[in-house]
This record gives sequence, structure tokens and C-alpha cells, in this order.
Amino acid sequence: MKIVEVICQLLRLPSIERKTASSQDAVLVRVRTDNGLEGVGEADSQPEVVKSIVDAPFSHNIACGLRELLIGENPLETERLWQKMYRSTMYFGRSSVTITAMAAIDLALWDLKGKHFGEPIHRLLGGKQHGPITAYASCLFGRNGRETKAIAQRWREAGYRAVKFGWEPMGQSESLDLELVQGAREGMGDDGIVLIDAGCVWDARTALQRAHAFADFHIGWLEEPLRPDDVEGYRWLRDRSPVPIAGGEEECGRSAWRPLIDARALDVYQVDLSRNGFTDANYIKQRVEEIGARLCNHCYTSPVTVAASIHWLSTCRDAFLFEDCVEDSPLRNELTHERVQASDGQIEASNSPGLGVTLNEDFVAKYLISESGRR
Repeated sequence: MKIVEVICQLLRLPSIERKTASSQDAVLVRVRTDNGLEGVGEADSQPEVVKSIVDAPFSHNIACGLRELLIGENPLETERLWQKMYRSTMYFGRSSVTITAMAAIDLALWDLKGKHFGEPIHRLLGGKQHGPITAYASCLFGRNGRETKAIAQRWREAGYRAVKFGWEPMGQSESLDLELVQGAREGMGDDGIVLIDAGCVWDARTALQRAHAFADFHIGWLEEPLRPDDVEGYRWLRDRSPVPIAGGEEECGRSAWRPLIDARALDVYQVDLSRNGFTDANYIKQRVEEIGARLCNHCYTSPVTVAASIHWLSTCRDAFLFEDCVEDSPLRNELTHERVQASDGQIEASNSPGLGVTLNEDFVAKYLISESGRR
């Protein structure tokens, strides 16, 4: 079996809002073999840039586009192909967007591998250790405490006992920060799990002050209070915070994760499969489990990444919460024939081969703005 096509497709909704939500466009990678199998993956990154990395022609041995590296290869050799892609992109890769492009291909290769063997990916990763996992509804803050309370009530009534609120307008003032968290707690009730994603807005001392203030509202964690590259700040904060500190969604590949893990800088390490792929996410899982910390997925894109995330997270020993994006987007709800979403606040990995999802080709055709790699 050999790879004969690596197709890159860009999808985009006709109206893009200026908000922090990566569910408005998408880059899909479809890997096809000479015996008719296809695997599907995606990257949570800038779609046009990912496409350029897949499409780039040969420049020299360590500056090569990804498609050219894969044509003619055996798709089952996922570890070797990851290493081949990594070495052959050293002059423009090693972290960030090149790793996200590799991750999209890696997801597709594992999907293809699962279909070849007739097995779900969680079994290929070593076997799931959890059935249903508690999902938290992941959404943005309201403009104030009153709107945030209403959002919390909406998702609590929909069956979620955990909700995460993130990003704008957190960080504008201390009073608004406290108002937002108070609104979230009031909307969730005393027994609901409230998670707060600050969106990288403070220095370490301000973050510590907020952590103490938010502790009064019994939050489950404080996510990304600092800039992603402030590893020492995270280590300092985690050692002093009265609430768990979560982060890592931006990190791409094992090299990017290593400083955070080595420093024991977080309580909860949030791994995005569409920025790391199964191959490196499995390595990261083992490292995090070695230091006794906890793992969660990050996911704010399409059902392709949702499916990948639950396959991976179900194999994590100490998995306890699953990020379930509830953004009301056609890409989130219609890209695949299967709806990959929590039911009554719980989600479980599919036992169908591969990722267990099939693309809705009518939807793809409707929102397709660019394609490359098809013969």
C-alpha cells in the first residue's frame, strides 16, 4: 500500500467575525492510497499557511514541502513518516505552523491506519482506559457578568455540569474580571464546575492576585493567565496558586512541550491534537503522566479534531474532563455526517474504524475556497 495523493482543502464561512474562535475556517488534509483508502486530518492554525507548507516544492534536503515527502510512502509507518517530515523541514519547522501541518497529515495517517486494520484509533494507541468522560461546554464570556450568567444557565440546562468561559473581555479591569467569574458561578449553581480561560492577559503577580480572588468562587482551574512562552512565570505561579493552573493549547510538538513538562509548570496540560497529531501527543501523554500531572484536550474546531481528541484522551490514564466546543458554527455542526458532541454532558470515543467520522462532501463543496494535490 502506497500514498498516491495528499489533498489539501481550505474551507471558509462566507462571513468571518472578529473573535477568538477557530471554527470559522478550516484546512483539511486527505491522504489517499493506491488501494482506495483515505484518511482525513485537519490543523488548527492559519489555513493558507498550512496549505503552503503542504504544497511547497523541494528546495533542499531540509527545506521540503510535505506532500513531496509522502508520495509513494507506506502510510502505516506513522512514526517513521513523522521523523521524515520533521527532519526534512528543519529550516522552516521544528515548532509552530509546520508542526501543525504535520499534525494534520498525522491525523489522516492514523485515520487511514485504523481503516486498514478495521480498528478504532484508541485501540491502535494502546486501548482506552475510560468509557464516557465528563465534557465541559467551551464558550466565550458574555460582555458582563449578567450575560455570562445567562450563558452558564443555558449550558447547564442543556445537560453540562461543567462550563468553561474564555477570552474577551477578561483582563480589562479587576472589577470586570471578578464580575465575569461571579456571573459564571451564579449561572452554574453551587455544584457546577466553572473553568476560567483568561486568554494570556496578565503578568505573573497579577495572575496570582486573580487566582486568590477567583478561588472564592471555587473555580476548577485558571487557564492561560500568562503569555504562552513565559515558562518560568507559569512555574512560579503554579507553585503559589490556590487554584489549578492549566495551559499549553498553543504548543506544537514534543520540543515545544518539553520546557513546560520539565519545569512542572502546569497542573493541567491541554494538548490540541490538530497541532500535535497522534504521534507526538502520545509522547507528550507519557511525559505528563510520568510527572503526575493531568491531561486534557484542547479543541475548538471541527468534528475531525473532536473525534481525534476523544480517541486520544480516552487512552490517558487520568483523563477527567473533555473540552467540547459549543460554538454554533456550520463547520462545527455539519462538516461530518456524524455529530461528535457530548450527550447529557458525557462523551465517549467511537468504536468505528479510524476516527469514526465521514466528511459531508456536499458541505465541503459548498464552503471550499481552495484545493491542491488532486491528480
